[in-house]
Amino acid sequence: MPELNEIPDMEEMYGFLPAEQLTCGIQFLTDFWREKYLQEYIRNGGSKIKFVTGRPGSGKTHFLRLMTSIAQKENYKTIQFSARDVWMHDFKEIYIEIFQQCDILNCLEAVSHCLIQEMGFDHHDIPEGMKFIDYLSQNGMGDALTKREIRTQLRHFFLKNPMMDNNFALACSMLTGSILGYPILEEQNQELLLGWLEGDRSIKLSQLRALEFYPSRITKYNARHMLRSLAELIRMGGYSGLFISVDNLEILISRSSLEPVHYTKMKREDTYESIRQLIDDIDSMRNIMFVYSFDRDLIDNENAGLKSYQALWMRIQNEIVGERFNRFTDMVDLDRLAAQEYSPEVIVSISESLARVQKSRPALSLNMETAKEIAEKAHTGAVGVPQLIRIAMQGVKADV
Repeated sequence: MPELNEIPDMEEMYGFLPAEQLTCGIQFLTDFWREKYLQEYIRNGGSKIKFVTGRPGSGKTHFLRLMTSIAQKENYKTIQFSARDVWMHDFKEIYIEIFQQCDILNCLEAVSHCLIQEMGFDHHDIPEGMKFIDYLSQNGMGDALTKREIRTQLRHFFLKNPMMDNNFALACSMLTGSILGYPILEEQNQELLLGWLEGDRSIKLSQLRALEFYPSRITKYNARHMLRSLAELIRMGGYSGLFISVDNLEILISRSSLEPVHYTKMKREDTYESIRQLIDDIDSMRNIMFVYSFDRDLIDNENAGLKSYQALWMRIQNEIVGERFNRFTDMVDLDRLAAQEYSPEVIVSISESLARVQKSRPALSLNMETAKEIAEKAHTGAVGVPQLIRIAMQGVKADV
């Protein structure tokens, strides 16, 4: 087998593979999350934060990709990004990244359809490209009474919704009114509202006051409330909820000059505090699930890792560890899962799945003898079982 420093880049090699085609072994957990969280708890209004860890090559990124794919099939709005690309110490940056991936106008369009239905109409009856108010006027119903009913419904949907920040709700109300055609909102003002919702600092608050809208700027202090409002809007738009996966959190303790971002001690502790605050606030949110992923070093590093920030570590550590893997645990150890579930038979099945879907680098599946060697090596090796399988398959090239 190749040495550890010869391991090929996993994202380059397998990033193109369909996550749902590589499920052997990990289904023990993904099926459970699908049923207990995505189909039940989160969809029914719950909220949750999970942490996924393991050695390099234990399958963390693949697990996130697979759960994201599953969440999409369960009608969740899915968000995925890497801590290498988004600053984690300021929750405003996280909110902005989530907002940008959400396509808020699509959600508002869906909410407008619900409002139209509440008023006793079917949005399918409205010709494409025609606004609701024009449809009503065309049919002799665009009177003052009907317009007042539109305003009443907008207040009911947004401003009277206890899960929404008042400023967020007012902005969404005006944008939805623009979609309906009443109240009228000029395109320039629509861009101002969208810019404010996105945290664009170039937007002058004085420009918004002309709309009788008096918001404060989005900061790391109110961004969690904005996220709660966004999750509620997504639910109103017909989605089961919001599923957010954040990979590569171990960058917090990286000292490599090759990394795109570098965390000082202060920024790292601000990140830990931000996650701690999110944990404390998560029960005030609905229909939202966060999954953070990181290498085991983030736990093992006593000086800079999670254990160095006791206020956070006390909230996420697993105080009771039984003999069997606990699928309800909030700190998921993929190495421990592999030790329980990745028997030599499963290892062979994983290699067979990889061999079937791998096109650019054809390779044969592993035999039982090699699978047993991998299972044994996994107890003491520096990398996880999935990586060991892939390394072994590099030496079992198929004829091409």
